Amino acid sequence: MLDANWGRLVTEIVTWFVFCYFIALNGGYLLLNFFAMRSLHRKGQEMFLNDLPRAWSGLEPPVSILVPAYNEEATIAASVRSMLQLTYAEFEIIVVNDGSKDGTLDVLKREFGLLPFPEAYRRRIPTAEVRQVYRSTRYPNVRVIDKVNGGKADSLNAAINVSRYPLVCGVDADSILQRDSLAKVTEPFLRDPTVVAAGGTVRVANGCRVSGGFLTNVGLPTNIWALFQVVEYLRAFLFGRLGWSSMNGMLIISGAFGVFRKDAVVMAGGYRRDTIGEDMELVVRMHRLLRAQRQPYRIEFVPDPVCWTEAPEDYRTLKNQRIRWQRGLAESLNANWGLLFSRNGGVPGRVAFPFMLLFEWLGPLVELGGYVFMVCAFFTGMISWDAFGAFLFVAIGMGILLSASGLLLEEMSFHIYPRGKQLLVLGLVVILENFGYRQLNTVWRLTGLWRWAMQKESSWGVMTRKGSWQQGPGKQEANEGQPGSK
Repeated sequence: MLDANWGRLVTEIVTWFVFCYFIALNGGYLLLNFFAMRSLHRKGQEMFLNDLPRAWSGLEPPVSILVPAYNEEATIAASVRSMLQLTYAEFEIIVVNDGSKDGTLDVLKREFGLLPFPEAYRRRIPTAEVRQVYRSTRYPNVRVIDKVNGGKADSLNAAINVSRYPLVCGVDADSILQRDSLAKVTEPFLRDPTVVAAGGTVRVANGCRVSGGFLTNVGLPTNIWALFQVVEYLRAFLFGRLGWSSMNGMLIISGAFGVFRKDAVVMAGGYRRDTIGEDMELVVRMHRLLRAQRQPYRIEFVPDPVCWTEAPEDYRTLKNQRIRWQRGLAESLNANWGLLFSRNGGVPGRVAFPFMLLFEWLGPLVELGGYVFMVCAFFTGMISWDAFGAFLFVAIGMGILLSASGLLLEEMSFHIYPRGKQLLVLGLVVILENFGYRQLNTVWRLTGLWRWAMQKESSWGVMTRKGSWQQGPGKQEANEGQPGSK
């Protein structure tokens, strides 16, 4: 009798713990959704003034666009040409050939008329050996660094050393920027001199059409894996990062599209080469150091500048990507515990860091354990149907609500997918992703957490890209992903 009572007590305690955890998880995201809606409402009011002449038009701070490239011979020329057509007053493009094994450097030499340029520059951040710096004879604002392979973080550091301008913008070599993206993402630096970093929205290019390096038609992918990621990206960027940004607590700026004040990056020591999630780790480290120095600063998310990128369309590539993301998250938080315990931690240290720790870093362990426990407890008769139904509502019903709210924010604010059929498909995906896909993501994230805990070697490996959204010479069938890249 004592053992039975003890078993019921343990079951009741675990059940309540699982309930409370899922309520806190989804409730936290709903709160972020509320903050995001307020920010978008203010942004919508400001958009009425967009047609008026801007007082700073043509006076924006010059930007150095940093483009790490590893085995990108099929798309690098089209990507650079698209960046050359950005509507921005003054910018330079620095492509870093990170020891490519294909003809990336040859393509750049041929397409842009590169010649060696013996340039003196200050090596403020240590990097792998730089073999040569080239300058385009056709475009004076294009330079190319040829260096020994060291990964994406090392490539970005080399480009920062060579860069001339006060703002640096990291862009993946296979990503497409809209013409006004750079102008929009730098607006926070004009409004507020304390801004040290700003990130834009990344959207899934699968199903779209790109010609001449620019998006010509917005569409949805036919591949189910890519469709799930369309909804994921809407949820992650529109109310995830926008919500944190409104509180100055954003810990992630996507490595595919982010602008930083160069002096702040150099002060922080540049990108770390020994981590997979170099983009998140740099942002968390900047929070930690600037908080410790008690310097006023802001790190913002700007929702309307868009970067389009190709999402994985096969199970293996997607699985490996999510495992790497989770390990990168663990490495970023583990390297910056000082932010959590800082007396001057503010929202980043006292709210955002604990949230990431409990619900993103350790979340896969609790979530998967919660699913397994509740299912087993229900089928063995340890909990009632009412309790199990309430759990499904909290875990799945609120998950659908969160995804639907992300789609609603998108439709109310930017209306990127204007066709009724597209919205119908996305609405169906919002429901379907909660029945298997999100749980599968939890398993992948748990694998990433395990690999980090066991300190198993992990690399970025091969990113299979079909390039079906590109038209013309930029199309490619497959491409090796750069170690340490997206």
